[in-house]
Amino acid sequence: MSNGLSYGFRRGYLGVVGLVLGLWAVFLVIVVGLGVVIQASPIAFNVLKWAGVAYLFYLGVSQWLSKASPITIGQQERPRIGVFEIISKGVSLNLINPKIYVFMLAVIPQFITSGTALAPQYLAISLTMAFTDLVVMAGYTALASRVAVRLKTENQVKTLNKVFGTLFMVAAVVLATFQQVHK
Repeated sequence: MSNGLSYGFRRGYLGVVGLVLGLWAVFLVIVVGLGVVIQASPIAFNVLKWAGVAYLFYLGVSQWLSKASPITIGQQERPRIGVFEIISKGVSLNLINPKIYVFMLAVIPQFITSGTALAPQYLAISLTMAFTDLVVMAGYTALASRVAVRLKTENQVKTLNKVFGTLFMVAAVVLATFQQVHK
């Protein structure tokens, strides 16, 4: 949303491409060690699962409690940024963000079937995550580039924070219902 707000839809969406490239790099780091842990220990799976549930719920509560300030940037005030710069900014953002590592550690195990080949599962998960991010973030970027600049009051921003906070908490509850599949 930040890129859409700052640079408009076209440039902002290039930032999304960078985020997905960074997401794949983080995914690779996570799955290299994660497969061994999941295959070896149902206890480790459950620890990761419940840590993920707690983390998502924490994100939701944090969003609810975050300070809100009106957005003040206008269409004519958007800075220009190069294609390589905005893509590399997205890649870097995911590579250095510890939250994405924790998030992936929490989410990936939910979709793994133990006792079956991991490579095809990881490929399906990574492609699904990338496709979903590209589609969902297109919506966020478009929203930010068109609508978010209209969030001029503190109450409007607070409402948006509460909506996103609630979505994080709902995701935590849904994540809590997942069970590890054994074959």
